[in-house]
Amino acid sequence: MKKLFLFAVSSILYSNFTFTQSAKLDAQEVMALKVIWGKLGLSGKKGWDFHKDPCSEEGNWGSSVVCDCSFESNTTCHVTDIDITSQNVSTTLPSEFTKLWYLQFLALGHNYLKGTIPSEWATMRLSTLSLIGNRLSGLFPRALTRITTLLDLSIEGNRFSGPIPKDIANLKILEKLRICDNKFTGKIPTFISQWTRIETLHIQGCSFEGPLPSSISVLTQLKNLRISDLKGGASTFPSMEKMLGLKIVVLRNCLIHGQIPDYVGNLRSLETLDLSFNNLTGQIPSSFSQLENAEYIYLTKNNLTGPMPGWVFSSTKNVDVSFNHFTWDASGPKKCEQGTINVMESYSSSRNKQNSIHPCLRKDFPCTKSNAKQIHSLHINCGGKEVSINNTIKYESDAEKRGASSYYNAGNWAFSSTGNFLDASLGYDGYIISNMSNLHNVSTSDTKLYTTARRAAISLTYYGLCLMNGNYTVRLHFAEIVFTQDHSFNSLGRRVFDVYVQGELKLKDFDIVKEAGGTGRVVIKSYTVNVKNNTLKIQLYWAGKGTTGIPFSGSYGPIISAISVDPNYTPTF
Repeated sequence: MKKLFLFAVSSILYSNFTFTQSAKLDAQEVMALKVIWGKLGLSGKKGWDFHKDPCSEEGNWGSSVVCDCSFESNTTCHVTDIDITSQNVSTTLPSEFTKLWYLQFLALGHNYLKGTIPSEWATMRLSTLSLIGNRLSGLFPRALTRITTLLDLSIEGNRFSGPIPKDIANLKILEKLRICDNKFTGKIPTFISQWTRIETLHIQGCSFEGPLPSSISVLTQLKNLRISDLKGGASTFPSMEKMLGLKIVVLRNCLIHGQIPDYVGNLRSLETLDLSFNNLTGQIPSSFSQLENAEYIYLTKNNLTGPMPGWVFSSTKNVDVSFNHFTWDASGPKKCEQGTINVMESYSSSRNKQNSIHPCLRKDFPCTKSNAKQIHSLHINCGGKEVSINNTIKYESDAEKRGASSYYNAGNWAFSSTGNFLDASLGYDGYIISNMSNLHNVSTSDTKLYTTARRAAISLTYYGLCLMNGNYTVRLHFAEIVFTQDHSFNSLGRRVFDVYVQGELKLKDFDIVKEAGGTGRVVIKSYTVNVKNNTLKIQLYWAGKGTTGIPFSGSYGPIISAISVDPNYTPTF
């Protein structure tokens, strides 16, 4: 009986195996694939060999092509998924994709594709389309607005421009939309209210105008919302009390004014909340103490007032309330370095009219001691160890690894860092980066300054402390050490940020590669600065522009390699 059972099972397995092996890809789709492969320059690459059926196990196309072989009594296959990610494809997009009638998933991200979307694509029935990290250009492709089956659309990190067409409202079942880092203009369309099923909406690094559309309130299925750096019109806090599934909220630099609504604390699923760089006023709602799942809370650079809630100081979360106007009293922090809590420049300046130095910079301030010796120069190797240049200038070590919401005081200098790297690949969520590119135009002795750099996800502020008052030459040392300079998608990485010195905007949309003439090339920006109150302030701010996924997800934010500060006067001792 046992033998009979095993024979029956073996027969069934053999029968199914033979059945599957006999299924073949539709002949017309084979022809379409050959044309596509030829136009994309993939013919002859390992694993993409048409001598064997792409849908068979012997074909060994891996995950590049996925087929459904259940048609015509399991004898015919149709292509449903194509993944050609990170293959350095540098051509235009073939129109022949339309001949793959059953294609639902198409991933062409992290390539070097140019041109725009073929108009023929309007007839496709895709559910997922990823074109992230290419060099596609032109107006928003109308063809995309007609693929009404789309659930997931990602065109971030390209060169599209102009306004968002109203036709995009046709994508009524859209669940995920990412359009960051393009050159779109105009206002965020109000017709986003028709995307009632949308869960992920990323609109950063463009040139959109405010205000935030009130229609956003109907998007009750949202889980991941990111909008930043709007221009023009301001707005009050959007109505979001019904978005109970929200996990990530980024509304940074969106010209939002007024108070933070109490209901924000009732969004119990929140993991990251970024409301930094707005004009929010009033106190932090007491309901914030109930955000038990929130790991990151950024309220940086607003006009929040009143006493700072006690939960801030007892929190184990990353909480950044720096650059506000809270009341600094006995209930405030006993020290400024609070681990994962950043309270730098969070006090009310009205209480310190006679001395504008922040308590964090005055506490244990070396130059406030009667026998203290003020310094007349400063050199920091940002993100690196102590190095000596030409045996004459010592650059101090800056190896502190924290940075999500931290303040670090090294004695004669300090830094305040804000932001975590969203979507960061495993092992890449670091605030110190190492050289991944060949260095050029730099002397052998200076190379030590550019092997590492400090970076931040949102804002990085360095302070020179205890400097003698007077005029200085401040040099900011930069080199792009992550991106490459070739014809691969790694060369499409763009790092764009703003630079302020003593509160004055010095560099807007600063692009190291563009300024230096390539990756791995040094560029030094010099400024004559007047130091008062013994304090120098240098701030780098990421305004959402530039790529975020090259070479890895979460790869973005301002970086700096070194800082040097030298007097324009003869020091007296």
